[in-house]
Amino acid sequence: MGRPDYAPRLVEDRLAELFGELPALLLTGPRAAGKTTTARRHAKAVVQLDRPGEAAAFRADPDAALRAQSEPLLLDEWQTVPEVLGAVKRAVDADSRPGRFLLTGSVRGELEAETWPGTGRIVRLRMYGLTVAEIMRSTTGGGRFLERLGSGDPDAFALPAAVPDLAGYLDLALAGGYPEAVLRLSGDARRAWLDGYLDQLLTRDSEILGPRDPARLRRYFQALALNTAGLAEHKTLYEAAAINRKTAAAYDQLLANLFVLDFVPAWSSNRLSRLVRASKRYLVDPSLAAAALRLDTASVMRDGDLIGRLLDTFVAAQIRPELELTSATPTLFHLREKDGRHEIDLLAELAATNIVALEVKATAAPNATDARHLVWLRDTLGERFLAGAIMHTGPRPFVLADRILALPICTIWG
Repeated sequence: MGRPDYAPRLVEDRLAELFGELPALLLTGPRAAGKTTTARRHAKAVVQLDRPGEAAAFRADPDAALRAQSEPLLLDEWQTVPEVLGAVKRAVDADSRPGRFLLTGSVRGELEAETWPGTGRIVRLRMYGLTVAEIMRSTTGGGRFLERLGSGDPDAFALPAAVPDLAGYLDLALAGGYPEAVLRLSGDARRAWLDGYLDQLLTRDSEILGPRDPARLRRYFQALALNTAGLAEHKTLYEAAAINRKTAAAYDQLLANLFVLDFVPAWSSNRLSRLVRASKRYLVDPSLAAAALRLDTASVMRDGDLIGRLLDTFVAAQIRPELELTSATPTLFHLREKDGRHEIDLLAELAATNIVALEVKATAAPNATDARHLVWLRDTLGERFLAGAIMHTGPRPFVLADRILALPICTIWG
């Protein structure tokens, strides 16, 4: 299979904007999310520090080695020669011109370091896996789905040339967003790549925080996969994995540090006093659930609970990267009342604490009943509620009620 051209990333403009004013940027994010490939497009020279021949000079005298390079310089896999961070710090202290250094690599160095020498000198920018918009080279809308929703204008949403059905959305979810897997592989080869990725994650990468039992970590990851986009009691998860609370908490932190587990916090408001405070756990890429649970579209279609969880996880994965596109960096939240009467999958605060909210439904024909939680939130918040949407698997967008739309999931990238 031919290797396709580079898929433009939503974060490109933000990266260029920051690098045009700052001397050093560190791209963070999951392993194999495309950080190095993207950074190369903004660098004049590249040093791959995981290659012994290139790393030798930086180990011997990092300051001299850094001075010998052309700029803008990409320092890839910086964690293999952590001394390079001190050299970057000193170079930036001496000359703070913008656009000098880009760094990419694993989180290992940050977690193992007693202190982080980049504080105040190296600014982080987070990347995630590919969205469907990026895969389809459909980035003209800038990925700003939440801003379009905030306008409340149904005409702000277009359909792509191909509109998936439920099985089509699950195919996209299980393919995931890792560039190597989704752009260059298919079928058994893609499944083998994802299996290998998960094995690397749960064995070698997990050793960042010290030796651990990969079998127990895998069981816990499987429990997370079964409950992705959920509010399962922590006890339910760690008992399913036959581990204790302390071990589970360490696993949660480890997987979050590796950028494969995301905690979506509960939203709070002084107008609503009976809200659950617990965070929802999301796998950052739904393809990891497929790898952990040996899922394909046919098996998911037989399990209504998994359909809902994977669609919710998939929608979050499409929206999460756009949170990095502005300096405001809005946060995703969820909302649930303690008695369970009202629950909303995802909401975000935009400018001036205005709210947009999403409910993800595995239905092709959403109705007023599906929108009842959004109607309740709209009526509770008044003008703070800009708009809400039922994200559904049907073929067309339409208005359900005042400031509440029914939008096919594919309008995120349409």
